[in-house]
Order: sequence, then structure tokens, then C-alpha cells
Amino acid sequence: MDNENIKHVKRDNKEVESMIKRLSIVEGQVRGVKKMLEEDRYCVDIFTQVASIQAALNGFNKQLLARHIKSCVCDDIREGNDEAVDELCGLLMKIMK
Repeated sequence: MDNENIKHVKRDNKEVESMIKRLSIVEGQVRGVKKMLEEDRYCVDIFTQVASIQAALNGFNKQLLARHIKSCVCDDIREGNDEAVDELCGLLMKIMK
């Protein structure tokens, strides 16, 4: 993989901590579902936990998307990079499946 093509964004510590906290919650929920499977738990209970995981990931995506639009996309447009709008539209198509 060519590391020169990887984009980087500087985030403040509070933002990173908040996002890591959300992902840690998801990680714990996934481990919980794995344990439920190992314990032969009832399917409906597992589906309920998976729905919680999806909701938590949606919350993470909302936070990341809002930050991306407010900073990355706006900055690119100000700099004359209108392709940022096309990139955003493509991103929305991917995450809204």
C-alpha cells in the first residue's frame, strides 16, 4: 500500500476521546453477542443486541460525518476543491445502504 496517498486529519483530543469511547462500547457489545452465541442464547435476544450495536455505529457515523462536513468538506470547498462535494455524495451513498 502506498502511504503517500493516505490522507490525515488532525482532531482535537476531546473529539478523539469521544469517538474512541463510542467504539469501545461497540467493541464490548460485539464481545457480548459472541458470548451469547457461545452460550446458545435465544435468537431474539441476540437480534436485540445486534440492533443496539447498529445504533451505536450509526451514532459514531453521525458524529464523524458531522465533523467531516464541518471541517474537511468546508475547507476543501473554500480552497476551490469542488470535488469534495462529489466525494461526500459518494460517501453518503455508501453509508446509507
